Amino acid sequence: MSKADELFIANCKDIMENGVWDTDLPVRPRWEDGAPAHTVKKFGIVNRYNLQEEFPILTIRRTAFRSCVDELLWIWQKKSNNVRDLNSHIWDSWADESGSIGKAYGYQLAQKSVYKEGEFDQVDRVLYDLKHNPASRRIMTNLYNFRDLHEMNLYPCAYSMTFNVSGDTLNGILNQRSNDMLTANNWNVAQYAVLLVMFAQVSGLKAGELVHVIADAHLYDRHLPIVKEILGNPIKPAPKLVVDPSVKNFYEFTVDSFALENYEYSPLAAKIPVAI
Repeated sequence: MSKADELFIANCKDIMENGVWDTDLPVRPRWEDGAPAHTVKKFGIVNRYNLQEEFPILTIRRTAFRSCVDELLWIWQKKSNNVRDLNSHIWDSWADESGSIGKAYGYQLAQKSVYKEGEFDQVDRVLYDLKHNPASRRIMTNLYNFRDLHEMNLYPCAYSMTFNVSGDTLNGILNQRSNDMLTANNWNVAQYAVLLVMFAQVSGLKAGELVHVIADAHLYDRHLPIVKEILGNPIKPAPKLVVDPSVKNFYEFTVDSFALENYEYSPLAAKIPVAI
């Protein structure tokens, strides 16, 4: 039985049964018809995923795995902030006429700083430290740059990763300020599980535990009927993540370097509206 499903179900039930509504407050997000997109939320949800036990992807609904990986590579490998470098249209609503989402996500990871060991951007500094300073407690990235927030078309939701090497195992903490549970929760979990696997493989380590910390975990008002339908679906066994073992350079991974074996899931007929 997929533990990712069990955690997702428990989170959603907790939000629906014990969460706080923002219907008495003005909110920024809007539905396509212009109506305010209100939410019910829980503050401070923390989930732990042991990647040695299973790959954390939902089976009670499909998570588009290849698109998840493609977006991950767009941000962390291409370090791009232009949707024309992305093979899906998930960011189109936040892009300008040139395709840019502003100084967000990949743009921030590409910014370089000078250290005593040389000049690194955020990704290359992580790669360097995992190989040369594995005992460091300073291996982390941060996309929430206050100086550039006014030039970001969307503030980073998943904004920080902290990496920690324990023996021969690489663990990580994903910090997220805001999480739309239906559309983005498992998408982010699957992505950052893959990222942990990527960094571990090229550093000669094993991927261990991913800890996901969510400040504001919420369900949108128009998503509730869909969530209730999904929660009634059967939980299937988690699939196996297969990674090309020949890849030793982080920048040589492609979407085709990853595959899910025996991924079974329940279909979802309803189209999920997205609040902008």
